[in-house]
Amino acid sequence: MPAPGGAPDWARELALAFESGAHGQFVLYGNVHDRLPFGDRLVNLERYLEEDLLAGFPIVFAYDLGNALSIRRGGERVQQWGGFAEFKRAAREPLTALQAVGQYVRYQGNLHALNRGDAEHVAFVLRGADQILPAEGAGFEHGSLTSVLREWATDAPFCELPFASLLVCDNLTDLEPRVAFAPQVARIKVPLPETAALAEVLEILGAKYPRAFSADIDKAATAAALKGVTSAALESLIKRRSHEGRAIAGVDLAEIKKSLVEREASGLVEFIESGRTLDDYHGQEPLKTWLRQDLALWRAGDTRALPKGYLLCGPVGTGKTFLVECLAGEAGVPVVKLRNFRDRWVGSSEGNLEKIFRLIRALGRCMVFIDEADQTLGRRESGSGDSGLSGRLYSMIAQEMADSRTRGQVIWLLASSRPDLIEVDLKRPGRVDVKVPLLPTTTQAESAALVGALARRFQLELTAAELQGLESQLPLLLTPGAAEALVVKAYRMARIETRTPYDALQACLAGYQNPVPRDVLEAQMRLAVREATDLGFVPPSLRYLAEEAEAP
Repeated sequence: MPAPGGAPDWARELALAFESGAHGQFVLYGNVHDRLPFGDRLVNLERYLEEDLLAGFPIVFAYDLGNALSIRRGGERVQQWGGFAEFKRAAREPLTALQAVGQYVRYQGNLHALNRGDAEHVAFVLRGADQILPAEGAGFEHGSLTSVLREWATDAPFCELPFASLLVCDNLTDLEPRVAFAPQVARIKVPLPETAALAEVLEILGAKYPRAFSADIDKAATAAALKGVTSAALESLIKRRSHEGRAIAGVDLAEIKKSLVEREASGLVEFIESGRTLDDYHGQEPLKTWLRQDLALWRAGDTRALPKGYLLCGPVGTGKTFLVECLAGEAGVPVVKLRNFRDRWVGSSEGNLEKIFRLIRALGRCMVFIDEADQTLGRRESGSGDSGLSGRLYSMIAQEMADSRTRGQVIWLLASSRPDLIEVDLKRPGRVDVKVPLLPTTTQAESAALVGALARRFQLELTAAELQGLESQLPLLLTPGAAEALVVKAYRMARIETRTPYDALQACLAGYQNPVPRDVLEAQMRLAVREATDLGFVPPSLRYLAEEAEAP
């Protein structure tokens, strides 16, 4: 199984494991439904395996639930076997099909033991292995299939012959763990295409569909801009553009990437696009300075000083999500928001999370935003009601966040009004290095400045003197969310009752009540201050909360 020089890394890894005799059984998982460049065309994974990686195997079998057992190469040789008639009858059901292949390999082993020639190289490709042998499976047939595949990986004659069994599945966690995680099995991850592979795909498609490309487009730069997109999605887009006669131009690439990635991720993620910058976030000047310094280091490629992640914590309405939108507009890198990846089907949530991680790694430099992190990230100790799901998700996320190889590539942004509910291990340095409290106003002057900034956004013109006149009526502990609701109400009143902005705001303040009870606000403020990695992020008027938090 010599891998060609231009083969992808995963194919070379597989070939080395087989050629060295280290492994004969392989689980291929990840981006297994994509199209791969092969010569001047794009082929699916199974065709690539048969025509390239297994080109030296005279006999290749394949099985999937839709097409049953088939002989992809060497049918005339198999027909010479005395058990061929039984082989044909066993082709439909998974267990009998695998047993028939096992009998043929044993037949080859017997010939070799009798010195009747060298054993022929035999390969077997099991497509949709997770559907045939799912992780949550049970019963006699499931156990029998597990036994057959484990025997192929560990016992003679299978591990002594040039026999390769390749099990293809979407996610490693969807496959029976006694097969997927057996020490004798090599797990080969098929990643999303790298920039070089995408450039090759674009060259192939450019020759076939020239109408889809503008004359001045740089295919190498286009491939770099589209990193994180599958070849299949790109092929589909180019065929459509060619049919419409609408060429791809450089200005399209950001929108193309967003739509393709979101479609491939099946609603599990969304890209945060924002025209705002940190200038649009009112207050928190020390924090904005810190964030801009980190972005400058990132652009300069000095990744050693960058944090692995930020925790944005504070009472509800303090603008945690808005701050992320402002950061997205200033960062100049993709900012991906995780949506609900939990599923009611056993194993689906873990599979969804694996798909998200593959996408994040393929994007290169990016930020990952997890809102309501205290609910999303799971718990180390799962309750009895979720069959251990929360604990498994916690473990997967913790491992991904702690991967030191992603420092400077992926920055995690966690937001929560209850940071105390996030597991301590997920908040430790190496996963979240900077914890930032976002806090409400503590003086009436701060409240006036916040209301004034939001009023300008709604074209409610207030003079400095008018704002100063409103100060005595403005509440303390005003959050950006509460201030925006107040300004929206004043805007509505100004439009309906044709009042001046000053009169409208004054009327709205007459019976104003903070939408969040004071005791809740103060409790959440205390939690946020306790989490802060640097008291420089905390206004001097609120630093007493840190002392209260430390008191016995």
